[in-house]
Amino acid sequence: MKQRTQIEGFWEDAQGNMTPEAKLKDIDKLRDDVVRELFAQAEATHQALTAFKAHALEDVAAFISTSATQYEAEIGGTKGNVTLYTYDGRYKLQRAMQETIAFDEGLQAAKALIDECITVWAVGSNDNIRVLVNHAFQVDKEGNVSTGRILSLRRIDIKDAKWLNAMRAIGDSMKPVSSKAYIRFYVRNDATGEYLPLALNIAAV
Repeated sequence: MKQRTQIEGFWEDAQGNMTPEAKLKDIDKLRDDVVRELFAQAEATHQALTAFKAHALEDVAAFISTSATQYEAEIGGTKGNVTLYTYDGRYKLQRAMQETIAFDEGLQAAKALIDECITVWAVGSNDNIRVLVNHAFQVDKEGNVSTGRILSLRRIDIKDAKWLNAMRAIGDSMKPVSSKAYIRFYVRNDATGEYLPLALNIAAV
């Protein structure tokens, strides 16, 4: 059970006030015990899931490296998405790598070039592009732009030299800042053939 902050004969409340134990209601004591007991179990489960995730990722990486040796190839085994199946196809696991991308100051140069393009082009259909661009460069409350919206601009097929230069500026400003590994487990429903996820919720640990 998680231990409470306590002076002999007193309990500390959420505001830091010390209340004599004799003044506490039995239901308040019971509530405290239930929450602390369940939190201790939840914390232990979280630690176990964290350890299991690390162990599973290590085993998958080791298997990939072992598999590569039959082709005399050397790969690290710790990066890249991969799906593995049991021999009978009943179980599968997926390792997915998610890379977080950020943009440096080059993104501002790209925005300036795009604004110049829209100003020079004739009005009309380009007003729609202006709305799309302004939406793409909107920032959230932390001041970050949406990577997906910015990259969507690169899919617009415009041959203008300045626009293409702006798209190059976007590409050059992209920097990977972090990478996180996810591992998920599935079991096949023999009746439908569909793979159903095993709910472990270890993506967040």
